[in-house]
Amino acid sequence: MDAKIVGWGHTKFGKLEGRTLEDLVLEAGGGALEHAGIDPAEIDGIWLGHFNSGLVPDGFASSLALGIDDRLRFTPATRVENACASGSAAIYAARDAIRSGRVKAALVIGAEKMTAKDTAGVTEALAGASYQMEEAGVSFPQIFARFAQAYCQAHGDRSAALARIAAKNHHNALANPLAQMRKDVGFEFCNTVSDKNPMIAPPLRMTDCSLISDGAAALVMVADDRAGDFANSIGFRAAEQVNDYLPMSRRDLLAFEGPSEAFRRAYASAGVSVDDLSFAEVHDCFTIAELLVYEAMGLVPQGSGARAIDDGLVLRDGRLPVNLSGGLKAKGHPVGATGVSMHVLAAMQLTGQAGEMQLPGAELGCVFNMGGSGVANYCSILEAERAA
Repeated sequence: MDAKIVGWGHTKFGKLEGRTLEDLVLEAGGGALEHAGIDPAEIDGIWLGHFNSGLVPDGFASSLALGIDDRLRFTPATRVENACASGSAAIYAARDAIRSGRVKAALVIGAEKMTAKDTAGVTEALAGASYQMEEAGVSFPQIFARFAQAYCQAHGDRSAALARIAAKNHHNALANPLAQMRKDVGFEFCNTVSDKNPMIAPPLRMTDCSLISDGAAALVMVADDRAGDFANSIGFRAAEQVNDYLPMSRRDLLAFEGPSEAFRRAYASAGVSVDDLSFAEVHDCFTIAELLVYEAMGLVPQGSGARAIDDGLVLRDGRLPVNLSGGLKAKGHPVGATGVSMHVLAAMQLTGQAGEMQLPGAELGCVFNMGGSGVANYCSILEAERAA
């Protein structure tokens, strides 16, 4: 028994003024049920990925989803949190329930309302995802700047490569109507420190940092013996979670061992290699993270991450297109929604429903969603079993 993705919903990402967390949950969840064409009364469980950490006062948000339809009343609903990987954590929890035989149909929603706080408030909330005994008071731009500083010290200045990653993802977002920032800012802008692109945490500039976003995404998942009832069926060739030590002081920042192990296990479970993938949606909370993921996924050797972008390997027409959606960098990063959004975008690609983002002939998609500084790592390999 395994789970199949049979429907999805996705709000636009951005600064959604006047929209509450509840509004986002209802829109994405309702959209997923409608897209799947499933009777809400058939849903056996609801999982909500939601980080929060003080971003909103809703500390008990799981049952908000029951407001989608009265037929969901009394359905078990659970909030799942694993920092920026909360969405993937919710998907994996629902999949486990289906694989156990306890649940036949699940609704998974990832949602976050971030813009109700100012930038300082958001920075403080996100800092809750670090090791407080050693890293309290250190912002996440500063945390990932440590990765960038260590990398540049070992391999030379890679600021230009980071700027190319940012420019790529902004260009890709032009084709994504759900993206927060649909503006092709270009390499020169991303590579130049200016009033509009200030240094945030050296060597990371504003264009090296993901956006503060509101948004939600949702999936309907069913047991595989029910998948034939639906127009779409996306299967998990692999779904692997790897957690590493929380303190950065216990990890080699250049090795990115948690992400690397997640990819290794996912490839082994799926019986594939990086060369078999059609595309990847990966966690570019900061451009240095995407560069390190190129190495963690085995696309290029360790220390050669810049080659993946400099040689065009990760461009739309390259060997492995990465973040065709625009990634967290341009699509947006509403924390709890991100992992679900990545799986939705992959499902759209695999069923030929990605519109202008569509990559012809996409057969095998990889999703990599990361919580904290490479701590909670989720790697899914997805395939379409029946196109729409």
